[in-house]
Amino acid sequence: MSKTSEGATPGFLVWRLSMKWRVAVDRAVAPLGLTHAQYSLVASLYGMQRTGERPSQRRLADHTGLEPLYVSKLARSLESAGLLERAKDPRDPRAVQLALTAEGLETTRRAIGVVHGLLTQLLEPLGGLDSDRTRELSRDLTLLLDAPLDPAATGPQ
Repeated sequence: MSKTSEGATPGFLVWRLSMKWRVAVDRAVAPLGLTHAQYSLVASLYGMQRTGERPSQRRLADHTGLEPLYVSKLARSLESAGLLERAKDPRDPRAVQLALTAEGLETTRRAIGVVHGLLTQLLEPLGGLDSDRTRELSRDLTLLLDAPLDPAATGPQ
């Protein structure tokens, strides 16, 4: 255990790991013209498109955990870069649907490969991507992500 981690709270460790991951992904996908946030958006969109879904910006925001306004900003920049298309939803004129372009599909496939390599590196101390410890970690992280938080309940009294 590193000296930074000695006596650290789980919240601090989760924050440190998320920062380490964000920086690593930012650096790894930069040569492809992406940021970590943009990667999160296009990789999620890629997965959704593979199942036949053409999600709205709102649906993609819900899926990624990013704020809808931030997803809109990211989508506009990715559209300007020629990686995705934004179109009005024929069923809801207020909604905007997103889809990867051919260039966006190719860039996303390459980025997914790069990030998968990073994930393999990150999980090596747990025995790799397919280890029992990694599956247990994934279950625990999912449990924590699904736990509701009410910041007002723990705020100043």
